[in-house]
Amino acid sequence: MPATRHVCQVLDEEHRATLELLARVRRAAADEDPAALAAIAPGLARALTHEIGRHFDFEEQQLFPRLHEGGAGDLATLLLEEHHTLRAVAAELLPPARRLAAGAAPGPDEMAVMRRTALEWAERLEAHVHKETQALLPELDNLLDESSDGELAMAYAAQ
Repeated sequence: MPATRHVCQVLDEEHRATLELLARVRRAAADEDPAALAAIAPGLARALTHEIGRHFDFEEQQLFPRLHEGGAGDLATLLLEEHHTLRAVAAELLPPARRLAAGAAPGPDEMAVMRRTALEWAERLEAHVHKETQALLPELDNLLDESSDGELAMAYAAQ
């Protein structure tokens, strides 16, 4: 069933874009040529610093409290724990991604760590996105009314 709330539609669009990025990350990390990772490094660094943080912050500050109030606190707690794990992996991945995006030539050891960490991040984030798409968005679609949906959509757009 497609989402009817605007905020759910916006988050779903971001989820789809994230899944596309993760597919590129997986292909680049599997490629033996360092140029493959270098090609996606700017987009990866941007996603790690801005897009994922903005998305997670909005969910944690605006949506998870509503889930707790609406009786879906277990789901909010689980997703929050996953956010913490994803942020920790992202913190490890971000420095080499930034260096690579800036044109620095990493050594083979750093490339191996970056590949491993990129794959771990992609795997964890993909599972998280699917969980949000299948559980969080339907829950919000039922929980929100037109007014709260509009307020949340405006708040997210202003972030």
